[in-house]
Amino acid sequence: MATINSLFDFASRILLSLERHFYTYLRIAIFLVMAWIGGLKVCQYEADGIVPFVSNSPFMSFLYNNSSKTAIHPKTGKEVKEYNLHKNKEGEVIVENIKWHQENGTYAFSIGLGLMICTIGTLVLLGIWSPRLGMLGGLLTFGMSIVTLSFLVTTPECWVPNLADGNTYPHEGLPYFVGSHGFPMLSGAGRLVIKDVIMSAGGLLVAAEAARRFLASRQK
Repeated sequence: MATINSLFDFASRILLSLERHFYTYLRIAIFLVMAWIGGLKVCQYEADGIVPFVSNSPFMSFLYNNSSKTAIHPKTGKEVKEYNLHKNKEGEVIVENIKWHQENGTYAFSIGLGLMICTIGTLVLLGIWSPRLGMLGGLLTFGMSIVTLSFLVTTPECWVPNLADGNTYPHEGLPYFVGSHGFPMLSGAGRLVIKDVIMSAGGLLVAAEAARRFLASRQK
């Protein structure tokens, strides 16, 4: 037991001595994610991909021209938001759909969003040298993450849909989770969104560390 405690004591001292570097690493990591994703917002596939999130958000839907428009889905016969009829798969280029997105303002909005994301990421990175900018960047990262997490409530595409034939489920010999849908079954989009919990925590951590350095500099 004494040996184990000694090992933990040694590891604890090493970790604490590197704490400042860990915050630097966290800032670089946040910047990398922000700059990469923000930069991709100029691409057609990335701009198309965020349409379900924005169109269904009560806080952001007004930023698109066609958010309130609906249409009858040709396969289901149900009334759906119009964007559902103009989805492009990643790597797919359908001219008719792209024209709809141009009319919707999809690409103009995405470029603006990308610039904002890159700016926030840059502020976080500059926090390595400037506590004030780092504090601002961290708080903006937290705020942006909260908005993103709200999509779990407002975007149906965040959850696995019920596409199973009601006559075939449950089926003898299949595990109980076959055909699971709805909460808490996150779809690919939902799994992407939920990761922003980590980003929100990281934003608060770098903001708090920057605040500590700012107050320390004021006391000198």
